[in-house]
Amino acid sequence: MPRLARLDAPGVLHHVICRGIERRPIVRDDTDRATFVERLGRVLTATGTPCYAWALLPNHLHLLLRTGAVPLTTVMRRLLTGYAGAFNRRHHRHGYLFQNRYKSILCQEEPYLLELVRYLHLNPVRARLVRNLRALDRYPWSGHSALLGHSRRPWQAVGEVLARFHARPTVARRVYRTFVAEGIPQGRRPELTGGGLVRSAGGWAALTVRRSLGDRLHGDERILGESDFVEAVLKAGGEVMERRHRLRARGHDFDWLLRRVAAKAGLPPADLLTPSRVPRRVQHRSVLCYWAVREMGLPGTAVAARLGLTQSAVSRAVLRGERLAKEQRLAFPQR
Repeated sequence: MPRLARLDAPGVLHHVICRGIERRPIVRDDTDRATFVERLGRVLTATGTPCYAWALLPNHLHLLLRTGAVPLTTVMRRLLTGYAGAFNRRHHRHGYLFQNRYKSILCQEEPYLLELVRYLHLNPVRARLVRNLRALDRYPWSGHSALLGHSRRPWQAVGEVLARFHARPTVARRVYRTFVAEGIPQGRRPELTGGGLVRSAGGWAALTVRRSLGDRLHGDERILGESDFVEAVLKAGGEVMERRHRLRARGHDFDWLLRRVAAKAGLPPADLLTPSRVPRRVQHRSVLCYWAVREMGLPGTAVAARLGLTQSAVSRAVLRGERLAKEQRLAFPQR
């Protein structure tokens, strides 16, 4: 059975799970752990990707991220490929370090965000890497210690999480810690480590009851949320895929879009292919990047190659182009 395409869009919440190949270790010591966390911070900062929770285990990792202008696939490729290369060089090994396909579950924000923050941060306790919550408070290889102020992680969305507990940080930390403590007796919660209708409905028993009452429920293994949320996500994702399919069917590619943007700008297409510091040309190139990546679904690497940019520069251009398109009410060319 073919694998389902990943679901992603700016602003959505993802629970990402990535395991070592054949469940082998992805870190062997604290040097590896520090290398991974340092790279995680650099990639999230460079791509503008908020991180609400994370936990690095010996043979796998969990991340709770909200995608911004840069697609999740790009963020994870930069993170995993870069770290795997450093790991292999340090340990004089070759070959794959991670399973080829990480798991990403698009999550409904309410009521799952805080539940996932707690669940992810309790991973070291469940894995017996630390003895208790007191030891977890200062454990440096998950986001819990940063939320309590014991570790400094500028790239972690500490303030946004704490604000959900109380306006005053000192009180918020106390309430948050109590909330985490209450999660320890719950143990493993399979409904939070994968999406789908059964998990979202509260298990098979709850699903059976709801179906017996005539509920028409929608589910998908890539999504953690209530039926209406699942349906809305699939509908939006389907509309995006259908729009991109229509563009491809009409033979619309990067060159087609380049000509349309150049015509709007009153410039020869070649001028937009050349890097420039002229503000007007930078703006048109940014809109071109935004429409190419977001509307047409072209890979950032392909756009970067055509425009003589790095992939990170394209990511920044997409953000800039999105802002310009909204401010100037620019519509994607229809033909």
